Amino acid sequence: MEEHAGVLWHRLITRAADRRHPRAAVRLAEMGRTAGILFRALGGDGGLDVKPAAALGHGARRGLLARIAGSGERAELAWRDEQALALPEAIDLFPERSLNRDLYLWLIALAAAETEEPDWFRASQEAALAVFERFPGMAACYRRLVEPAIGLRPSPRALPFDEMAREEAIRAALREPGSVAELPSATRPPWPVPLWLHPQPPVALGQAAGQAKGGGEGGGSRRKGDGKRRRAERAEMPENKNPFMLFFRAESVLSWAEYVKVNRATEEDDGEGAERAADDLDVMAVAQDGQTTASSVRFDLDLPSAAVDDLPLGEGILLPEWHYKKQAMQPGHCRVQPMVARQATPCDLPQELKKTAKRLRSQFQALAPARVWMRGQFDGTEPDLDACVRLLAERASGVLAAERGLYRDHRAQDRDLACLLLADLSLSTDAHISDHQRVIDVIRDSLFLFSEALSATGDRFGLYGFSSLKRHQVRFHAIKEFGERYGAEVRGRIAAAKPGYYTRMGAAVRHASTILAKQPAGRRLLLILTDGKPNDLDHYEGRYGLEDTRMALLEARKAGLHPFCVTIDERAGDYLPHLFGVGGYVVIRNPAELPRELPALYAQLTR
Repeated sequence: MEEHAGVLWHRLITRAADRRHPRAAVRLAEMGRTAGILFRALGGDGGLDVKPAAALGHGARRGLLARIAGSGERAELAWRDEQALALPEAIDLFPERSLNRDLYLWLIALAAAETEEPDWFRASQEAALAVFERFPGMAACYRRLVEPAIGLRPSPRALPFDEMAREEAIRAALREPGSVAELPSATRPPWPVPLWLHPQPPVALGQAAGQAKGGGEGGGSRRKGDGKRRRAERAEMPENKNPFMLFFRAESVLSWAEYVKVNRATEEDDGEGAERAADDLDVMAVAQDGQTTASSVRFDLDLPSAAVDDLPLGEGILLPEWHYKKQAMQPGHCRVQPMVARQATPCDLPQELKKTAKRLRSQFQALAPARVWMRGQFDGTEPDLDACVRLLAERASGVLAAERGLYRDHRAQDRDLACLLLADLSLSTDAHISDHQRVIDVIRDSLFLFSEALSATGDRFGLYGFSSLKRHQVRFHAIKEFGERYGAEVRGRIAAAKPGYYTRMGAAVRHASTILAKQPAGRRLLLILTDGKPNDLDHYEGRYGLEDTRMALLEARKAGLHPFCVTIDERAGDYLPHLFGVGGYVVIRNPAELPRELPALYAQLTR
């Protein structure tokens, strides 16, 4: 009975203290791609991802009911850093959905406004004024939000004198941005301002050293996390060797209770417990104990021995790499190593693909160059009777006939195009998409059917794959050269394709562009097939890899090439518009459909 009464009491207090409106909530997932597109359209940095922000402790004074209920300690505020724009995962502050959605739009516009002011209070006002000046329509949106947002704040009369003066200054700045120059100081932080960005945004630590990861996002697993941006800090590993021994020092009890030793590189559980624990932490401390896990699992990404590795072609090619922070090209920074499969046995087309390949060949034969009669030519193999009759009729009627060709010629129409398909062979392609197929199996089938279709048209094409292990080993696999005939040997190399290492895409794109630029064709298509973001071990992660790849694609366009990306990454809409443009990529939602979709996509691109 006591337990039942306690539950009822908890529900009563929680409801009384809760000022949110879950029925009117608008979630970031509902915004879809709108948030990223709007942020870039308003002038925001195109290289930033849009991610949900974690709720962080604010330290402000709470009301009596909130303290009794134990609620209101954290708030989801928006912020922006070098890697991402973090927006609340859900907004349910107002009773109307339209206001909650307006708050999303306002925060996106505010984050897109650049300001050099270091002070949070003045910077927030300057950013609001910049939005009003650049986008006058957002002023009405702000005016709809400001009074309801002020109504959620604590009453100044209920606060101590120092906090009362600060609260009144914040309210005045919200009503008239730019009207208050200084924020009065107080002993405690102010109540969160949902119309402004976070006053102390979390600092991303980046990937922890030594974390085993392969190929694109998610490394060999296609499991997706929540993607929230959380505050983190570096910490020293506790020296206690016995996890069951508790220090007697009273001040260490709380900190030791919050310490949990985990090994993210070897754990195979669903991680739900760790995610729940992370949601309850204001700051996640990341430490490294320096111990290896060879006794439990061996995840070795060293290069294989020369006897079993693919055959290198030459000593490698030095290529530059773009450093986006320095805004400078680093000459000779990467070494691309061309390679060919050592153990590639010539083979026939897999039996399960023959029926589809036959249908594709018959469809693509319609695109093959055909000999047609070219009429109205000034020189040809025989007279054009229709042109001669029209000329005589015009002269007989007294019309001054214009000079025209009176011959026709039988000529072959040339499609005059070349296509280089560059396939991502990173370790992430070893992930399963079903009980019977991995990503690499889908890529092989795609290369088979793509080759069958293009061999029916007679188009010039080359097949290459790539993976990387730091900047000195960008492996560039030659599957089919442009001057090589498609046959059993090429099919053997396709069948021998296997998952490699990481995804240093910029270097691979630069080398592929050099090869394609040498082809004598009026139109040259660079088709990139991938399953995730560019990444590598040596700082080629996040923004750095994206900006280098983007620079490589800009160089390809300047060389007269047409880059286009085909991906199976469901999150590609967060970063591919920055790399390829809005119409420069396509996402295949069902990876199993890639082998049939790729040839059809090529036909659309080359019409």
